[in-house]
Amino acid sequence: MGLGGPGSSRAWVGYLSIGALSIVCYYLIPPDGAGVVVRVVMYCLTSMSAAVAVFVGILRNRPRPWLAWAFLGASQLVYAVADSTFYLRHYLLDLVDYPSVADPLYLAHYPLVVCALVLLIRHRTPGRDIPGLIDAAVLAVVAAMLSWLYLIAPQARADSPMLVKVTSVAYPVMDLAMLAVALRLILGTGRRPPSFMLLSGNLLAIFAADTIYVGQQLDGTYQTGNWLDALWLVGNLSLGAAALHPTMRWLGDPSPVADQRLGPVRIMALCVAALVAPATLLVRGANEPAQDLPVIAAACAILFLLAIARLAALVADQRRLAITDGLTGLHTRRFFEAQLTLEVQRARRSGAPLAVIIVDIDRFKSINDEYGHPAGDAALVEVATRLRTAARAGDVIARYGGEEFALLLPGASPEDLPAIAQRLREQVASSPIAVAGDCWLAVTVSIGVASYPDHGHLEGGLIAVADRALYAAKSAGRDRVVVGVPSRGDRHSCDEDAEMVEFLFRTADEVDAALSNYQHSKAISLWAMVMASELGADLATIRRAALAGRLHDIGKIVIPASILAKPAALDAEEWRVMREHPDHGYRIAAVVPGFEEVAQSIRQHHERYDGSGYPQGLSGRCIRLEARLIAVCDAWAAMLSDRPYHVMRTPEQARQELIRGRGSQFDPDVVDLFLALEASGRVGRLSRLDGSESAGLFIPPTGTR
Repeated sequence: MGLGGPGSSRAWVGYLSIGALSIVCYYLIPPDGAGVVVRVVMYCLTSMSAAVAVFVGILRNRPRPWLAWAFLGASQLVYAVADSTFYLRHYLLDLVDYPSVADPLYLAHYPLVVCALVLLIRHRTPGRDIPGLIDAAVLAVVAAMLSWLYLIAPQARADSPMLVKVTSVAYPVMDLAMLAVALRLILGTGRRPPSFMLLSGNLLAIFAADTIYVGQQLDGTYQTGNWLDALWLVGNLSLGAAALHPTMRWLGDPSPVADQRLGPVRIMALCVAALVAPATLLVRGANEPAQDLPVIAAACAILFLLAIARLAALVADQRRLAITDGLTGLHTRRFFEAQLTLEVQRARRSGAPLAVIIVDIDRFKSINDEYGHPAGDAALVEVATRLRTAARAGDVIARYGGEEFALLLPGASPEDLPAIAQRLREQVASSPIAVAGDCWLAVTVSIGVASYPDHGHLEGGLIAVADRALYAAKSAGRDRVVVGVPSRGDRHSCDEDAEMVEFLFRTADEVDAALSNYQHSKAISLWAMVMASELGADLATIRRAALAGRLHDIGKIVIPASILAKPAALDAEEWRVMREHPDHGYRIAAVVPGFEEVAQSIRQHHERYDGSGYPQGLSGRCIRLEARLIAVCDAWAAMLSDRPYHVMRTPEQARQELIRGRGSQFDPDVVDLFLALEASGRVGRLSRLDGSESAGLFIPPTGTR
């Protein structure tokens, strides 16, 4: 059978079985006469077998890092030699002096174990695992306090020769060092295969046996060959089985998960540990001399500081999760926009340049359609990695949309921007990307660039210019960089803007036709304009309300038809895609110069008055007036039209739905105004796309997509 043969996966089972049988036989053999020799041989062979098993496991399984397992094998070899020395001297030569020549060997194995565990931790935990470190420190502090009170201090204060004191104290100190590192390994991130559990069992068994041994030595109750031998042997067998288990080869692999969640078992362990110190303080303060109270008080203080640090780590972890895209590890769009606002303000004060780069993966939809969404996700992750590699230190990189990325470049001068953007594009296209099995695809990106103050003084203006540049790069053939140009004030520019708006109107009509047989956006535009006028709004607000109402659903043009017109309820993933359409609409409308506020109203028209809407979770008057008007008009229009996914009702039921949503989904004042206008006949019926009038049937507003 070769090193990688099928039998290797069962070797650990056989090893444990034979080991368990040997432990049973060890205690069945009489501890006198020839039985003593047999017991000594069985014990030492079992201890030595663990060292042999470790080196066999290294040869068979080729673990990473192999040096950690080599240290573990060496430590067990030293430990087995110490066992052989101790038992031969004690049983066969009747030498019971303490300390003996075996004790330096026993103590020498601890540093080797610590080195092995440190190597494993460094490989398993990429970066810093602060939560795991703090949790391990909490338990280690408690163990150190108890060890001091009941093991170390009594040994140090005992009336015995100095060499005996030093040796007796060295055992619990070394055990504590091993335990501290072992806890860091056990509570850290990374896989927990069977080999991990077996190795953890080895560490905990040895620590427990050593601790009980020192306690029995203090009490004068220790006898060689007692039940502690079984605990030591179980620990040795666990190490050997861990090395023989096939999963030991992956034990040092980096953790795929950076964050550590607080599970119920860990919470319980930490709570108990935190309560041990004050409980011990009460018991010792009532029944014992006060000489150890400073140690207990210091442990309490350290535990308190560690608890505060753990809370701070949790807060930092939650903040990181809130601003980090779960798939790519980049910042979220919300973080990018908040950072853009801060950087624009900073640039305005200092006069320093600032740049925005929008990156879009070319023909990304075809990757999803042909190879599936997992392949698309793989492409997104790799593109994100390459952008991060090519970006400058200090640049902010975010996943801006489905297949779009945004970069914020503080201090980037306009002269440097083309070269920076080209470097990003070339890095992405430098080599094919593995998307599915052995399938490799050449992925390219189109890039739009804008800079402050050349292309605008407001955040929305910079994004709009970069978006227009990106659109130009796509139109020119993709896989290229286009630097935006400021809007011109001449007649040619005005004609271009008018053409863009007309194009958006036609796109809105296409969305209406895809959703229903009734006109939708034109009616909402008219109703929103009338309502804004009734509220006494200025002409600019009335115009924005009309434009935003006309274009409010334009973002649905990018939603797949299978979702947009699905006759059944949407699942969670489909709802996630659908809820992105206000953001898509914002991006599309913001391309038109001067449409930033119109685009914001489009983005907010699915926000709810009570703050439970999307995409930003705005509430009350934080939602733009135009968006609050459109929300009511949109719900009414959806109710008066036929859609593939709803059950139609009567106009009276529609009024009741608006009243029911008053103050929760809708602005109550806007609902009251709309119902008053509808009662007076100023809100007309919807027209069919073929020119006839609607039947006045509708769905509840809560079902509006």
